[in-house]
Amino acid sequence: MTKRYLFTSESVTEGHPDKIADLISDAILDDVLEHDSTGRVGVEALVSAENITISGQIQSVYKPDITKIVRQVIREIGYTEERYGLNPDCGISIFVNGQSKDIAMGIDRCLESKTGKNNDSDIGAGDQGMMFGFACNETPELMPLPIMLAHKLTHRLAQVRKDGKLSYLRPDGKAQVTVAYENGIPVEVTTVVIAAQHNARVPMDTLEGDIKEQVIKKVIPEQYLSDETKYYINSTGRFEEGGPQADSGLTGRKIIVDTYGGVARHGGGCFSGKDATKVDRSASYAARYAAKNVVAAGLADRCEIQIAYAIGVAHPVSVMVDTFGTGIIAYDKIEQIIIDTFDFRPGKIIEYLQLRRPIFRKTAVYGHYGREEQEFTWEKTDKTEVLKKILSSNL
Repeated sequence: MTKRYLFTSESVTEGHPDKIADLISDAILDDVLEHDSTGRVGVEALVSAENITISGQIQSVYKPDITKIVRQVIREIGYTEERYGLNPDCGISIFVNGQSKDIAMGIDRCLESKTGKNNDSDIGAGDQGMMFGFACNETPELMPLPIMLAHKLTHRLAQVRKDGKLSYLRPDGKAQVTVAYENGIPVEVTTVVIAAQHNARVPMDTLEGDIKEQVIKKVIPEQYLSDETKYYINSTGRFEEGGPQADSGLTGRKIIVDTYGGVARHGGGCFSGKDATKVDRSASYAARYAAKNVVAAGLADRCEIQIAYAIGVAHPVSVMVDTFGTGIIAYDKIEQIIIDTFDFRPGKIIEYLQLRRPIFRKTAVYGHYGREEQEFTWEKTDKTEVLKKILSSNL
């Protein structure tokens, strides 16, 4: 009997208010790391049309010009005029201080260390919590299909706006994709939802036709579309007022968009604005790295990894692996292989994923995973041969 179900994921453009906040937070982080690779940052942005508020902690020998960074980011997104939904010369309020000494102590001197000396390999976790990583073989990127298509749609929306193909578009936008699965395999796209901010002059039938031809059909493979596919493009009728003029934005409010589109579990902590001593970010990247290599090596078709930490302690308090019945050996054996192969101490993660570089603004929009770019070291599958050799000895 065929089991059929629908699954939906969404993505948002860089002009969405929440993504403006994420981009600002990561731009501040990158600026600090560019001048001080060991700087510690935990900053958040609250975005409205009239004022942008930055709060958090920065511990660094370098002092970033936050006001300059904020204005640069909103202009580069495309908010160059107030009528687009955000005034690039809006008010900016800054409430940033140094890192808590109590938190810093746990990072500087790992609570497991008997010597009390600072050892980068054994720096403690910057917080407690649990993080998840996931991979599956639905797409070449080893990601769930719905979120990959949604990200490609929003990226395409930004591209056709910036290159002038659809010059009437404005920075704010969303995409949502519903995929039908049969026995766990994606077979068709049943619904595509697009919300694209636009100027007041474009007729709706023109916008709908352009979005179908220049965005949807350029992104979604023909094999997944049919005469039965439903399209909802600006389904309220108009989308002229957008950006922070229509809704406020906050760092870390799009954590499902940032990860696996709802397919995998999430520990709750966001990524943007946090340096890699915060395991919310670094351990999530490491868990994705391990899960992706497991699937790429053929140990399982689907793999989810949970890693949990105590603040100030380097070694995880737990590692859990779930292959959803798709592993070619018992899941507990795969779990042990992962523990033996990947070092999940924060200092080692920072080292092998090269997370002291100013690379994070690029991650803030269109997903942290499934992107084959040089900066995204957690997307490498360089452990597959090692895993295959270990696997062969367990068969």
